[in-house]
Amino acid sequence: MTERQLVLEDGSIFSGKGFGADIGTSGEIVFHTGMTGYQEILSDPSYCGQIVIQTYPLAGNYGINRDDFEAVTPFVHGFIAKEYCQFPSNARSEETLHDYLQAHSIPGISGIDTRKLTKHIRTYGTMRAVISDADEGPEQVLETLRDTDAQTGLVQKTSALKPYVVPGSGKRIILVDFGMKHGMMRELVKRNCHVTVVPYNYLAESILRLKPDGILLSNGPGDPKDIPESLETVRSLIGSYPIFGIGLGHQLLALASGADTGKLAFGHRGPSHPVKDLENNKIVMTSQNHGYAVSHQSLRWTQLELTQVSVHDYSVEGVRHTTYPAFSVQYQPESAPGSEDMKHLYDEFLQLITDWNVKCKEDIYA
Repeated sequence: MTERQLVLEDGSIFSGKGFGADIGTSGEIVFHTGMTGYQEILSDPSYCGQIVIQTYPLAGNYGINRDDFEAVTPFVHGFIAKEYCQFPSNARSEETLHDYLQAHSIPGISGIDTRKLTKHIRTYGTMRAVISDADEGPEQVLETLRDTDAQTGLVQKTSALKPYVVPGSGKRIILVDFGMKHGMMRELVKRNCHVTVVPYNYLAESILRLKPDGILLSNGPGDPKDIPESLETVRSLIGSYPIFGIGLGHQLLALASGADTGKLAFGHRGPSHPVKDLENNKIVMTSQNHGYAVSHQSLRWTQLELTQVSVHDYSVEGVRHTTYPAFSVQYQPESAPGSEDMKHLYDEFLQLITDWNVKCKEDIYA
């Protein structure tokens, strides 16, 4: 394995051994606190443009299999582990982590003190970084990083290019793809939904013409304010059909309702984030991956009510519209990886559709 270095935007340097693709890369450096799930992390489109630190000290020990992908194409820019396992031992393993990263031109670096690196990010916040050959001078690397554009256009890279249908005989759902995980589709298919996936920039008029029963706003990478066209679409759809937002979709629903969003210091990324449900006063464990959040204070001037909060920092984890059939959560209820405590939200979405249809019929015959 070749010698590589990780150079942070503030000039910090970490040396290690390379694996995966033998190329350099740059991106926003973030950390994930899960003990397992590196395959789902690597294939989650929400990590587009990011270099991910696996805080658990071992990665690659159970290999890569065909079943646990969250997208066909990985969008992560780099992967960091304290120790990389070259010889995985698992009955489901079909290739090594090194081979997978190499096939998709994603560089990795191991042998780094990931605890020290994670504590550095927790102290100074998320920043940009570069993985490069060890013989490149830090000044040269930092100059390259300064010339690199800020992270924009991430949703455009991860969203579907054109609409497609996954047939079913149940409720007809429009899934707006901002960079969705396959786990969302799996949950809808399990419930026999007829799913039409549309790109992030699909017009509200075109969605309404399809006459869905409900609309699901998917997760995705980056800042929700970077896609004003999607924001306008969501704003136009509120009140037309029941809406369920997840991740980036949650942030867009909040923005469209008059709330505000902002960037967190180092984000929430991991499979065991405790969330308090204010409606039943219970704590649930959730899987999360986001660097932006809805502003708590901004909700007071909207028609959104706060339904769930993070136990760690009291940030907004769930909202519900007080007038129209729309609700959203910041975390990933389908898990993958992580807790499955909140999968029932898909059932609540379908029940919301049923209740809305009944109400509409009552209004017609009233």
